[in-house]
Amino acid sequence: MSVGALLPASGPPDAAELANPANAKSWKAAQDFESMALGQLLAPMFDTVKTGDGPLGGGQGEETWRPMLTQELAKQIGKSGGLGLAVPVYHQMLKMQEKSDKSIK
Repeated sequence: MSVGALLPASGPPDAAELANPANAKSWKAAQDFESMALGQLLAPMFDTVKTGDGPLGGGQGEETWRPMLTQELAKQIGKSGGLGLAVPVYHQMLKMQEKSDKSIK
């Protein structure tokens, strides 16, 4: 398998492509998937940081809010370009939908 086979044929969808509600929903799902993957990558990093030693760190409040902080950081990284997962995931979802539509007809 070549690297070219793993890369998407084109970039993120343009406004005309997103005008189709099904495409917009798929793009949103692809972006959400990338955010979730980023969150899973960031979580262990935050779990290894000792923050209880400082005057404002530690405690039950920090333990409660840390997963939400990690999730929001992942969303912001995704909005800023992220790892580039959303584009290939989106194109793969479209391919799967096309196959599904053809098999139904």
